[in-house]
Parts: sequence; structure tokens; C-alpha cells
Amino acid sequence: MSNAPPELIVIGAGGHAKVLIDTLRLMSLNVTGLTDNDSRQLGYDHVLGVPVLGGDSELSGLAPDMVLLVNGIGGIRADKLRKSVFEHFKAKGFRFINVIHPSAVVSVECSLGEGVQIMAGALIQPGCKVGDDTIINTGAALDHDCILGCHVHLAPGATLSGFVSVDDCAHIGTGANVIQQVKIGAGSTVAAGATVINDVPAGVTVAGVPAGVIGQGDI
Repeated sequence: MSNAPPELIVIGAGGHAKVLIDTLRLMSLNVTGLTDNDSRQLGYDHVLGVPVLGGDSELSGLAPDMVLLVNGIGGIRADKLRKSVFEHFKAKGFRFINVIHPSAVVSVECSLGEGVQIMAGALIQPGCKVGDDTIINTGAALDHDCILGCHVHLAPGATLSGFVSVDDCAHIGTGANVIQQVKIGAGSTVAAGATVINDVPAGVTVAGVPAGVIGQGDI
């Protein structure tokens, strides 16, 4: 069995991947490379000096126990793709590491799933539970006892008060606010700048102050 350290590969080579590379370096971790199925169309072969190895198929020839993955797919339009990538590679035996920016404040009394990403200036208070593959983006805040499902994305500056529940694959937009004890249903989107004071059903988009339903799915 090899004693070599595992390779660290970021899946995706867009803007979110760039922020992750910077954070991983601050964590004193060396990124081996990136994969991106659209890299040739985008016309680049490096991101912050890290080589783009090719499409995601490049991982098929690697032993899962010798590779650690980071899900670099971000953005409101990419949440379903992000989930699909995570589940695909988990089924093949790969592992996703947690990425936590050194400036984030994360209570020791919270629970984090696999592949969680907590970006610069984020705050997570005691009693919170964060599911697999969830992003707590730049400056986002979770007060006490919030429960987030898997593949959730809290965009930059989003704020959840205490005892908020967010189900799988929901997206909370930039600068949105959710008051205490509110539940956000699976697959729903809270628009940027919205203030949510009532429960949000699954699979809808809410916007405004106070937030109301404006449609189905994402925006």
C-alpha cells in the first residue's frame, strides 16, 4: 500500500472553484488539478495556476482511496448538477473533503456532513446541523439550532435566525434573511434580498419583503 498522500482534485473550473482553490491553499492543502467537462469550450487550461486535467472522465482511471475530491460546482443554475456530481462520485467510492476558510467561525457544538464548504467570514452557531455537499458561502450566517439538508446553498450574506430548517437542494439567495423557526422546503429558491417570515413549501421560488411565492423552481 502506497504511503503517498492522496491527490486533491476539484471538480469544476469556474468562479466557485477559484474561490475554493484559494481557500484550500489557506488551509495548507495542495490542489493537484481540476476537471471540467466544458473546459475546452471555455478555452483555458489553468485556474490560479492549477492545471485543468480534462473532463470528469479523467477520474475514472484513479483509485478512489488515493483521491480526495472537492465539489467546485456553484451557482443557482448549477444546484442540480452539483448534487448529481456528488452522488455519482460517492457511488464510485470517492470521498469529498470539507473546506472551511480560516476566517469562518464554526462552533464546536455543530455537526457537519461530508463535502461541506464554509467560505470566508461565514458564521455557524451552536446546535446547527449541516448536511452533505452544502455550501455556506461568503459571509453567510446560521444562528443557533439551524438544520440544513444536503446540497443546500446559502449564497453570500444570507442570514438564518435560530431554529430555521432548510430541506435538501434549497437555495437561499444573496443577502436573504430568514426569521426564526421558519422551514424552507426541498428544492425551493429564496431570491436575493428576500425576507422570509413564513414557511416556504417545496419546489417554489419566493421573493420580496416579506417574501411571497412568485413561481416554481429556481430563478
